[in-house]
Amino acid sequence: MSNSLREKLLGLGFKAPDPEPRRERPERGGKPAGKGGERASGKPGKPGERSPGKRGERAPGKGGERPAGRGKPRPGGRAPRSREEIDLAKAYAIRAQKEKHERIEAERLKQEEAARRRAAKAQVAELIKDKALNVADAELVRHFEYGGKIKRIYVTPEQLKSLNAGDLAVVQLDGRYQLVTAALADEVAALLPSLLALKVDPNAPAQDDPYADPRYQVPDDLVW
Repeated sequence: MSNSLREKLLGLGFKAPDPEPRRERPERGGKPAGKGGERASGKPGKPGERSPGKRGERAPGKGGERPAGRGKPRPGGRAPRSREEIDLAKAYAIRAQKEKHERIEAERLKQEEAARRRAAKAQVAELIKDKALNVADAELVRHFEYGGKIKRIYVTPEQLKSLNAGDLAVVQLDGRYQLVTAALADEVAALLPSLLALKVDPNAPAQDDPYADPRYQVPDDLVW
């Protein structure tokens, strides 16, 4: 405001305004002046405000000192295995692989044997087809041991003599006992020995076949 205008206003009765008080600026590194901005040394300031520190000082864990616990195995972590443990694990793996191959090979051989037996049984069935000498109304019973159990077959008196002399034999096929010639029984044994149920050796001692003597035949009404 110019002095002439100021003088005119004062002449009309207006009062000059009081000079505005000068604001103090906060000293560098000291406390800020004024209310609301004061902050005592060591007391927390506004939320989120970082406290002043020395220039060049780094926060812990960021390029300065290593935080405690770093470099140690984490809880639940697995410690490195020793050379002995590694060798033992390899030995177990080799053994498991070997046992696996053995099981596979045993199963393969088992399947091959089953297939061979099926083929042999089919050949035996074809071989003795229409050649069995069983008589439907035969009354004599000839007992013999087969598969760890006592079995029997019905024969005629003539057939019993021939069977005990080794001229006839008995083969088993699908649970049935077939009376056949000794020569045919030999062919069956060549294909599958387990199907030969009875073939008497005439030169063998009598005690080797206690059921050959008719006097020691088991009664027909006795259940075995």
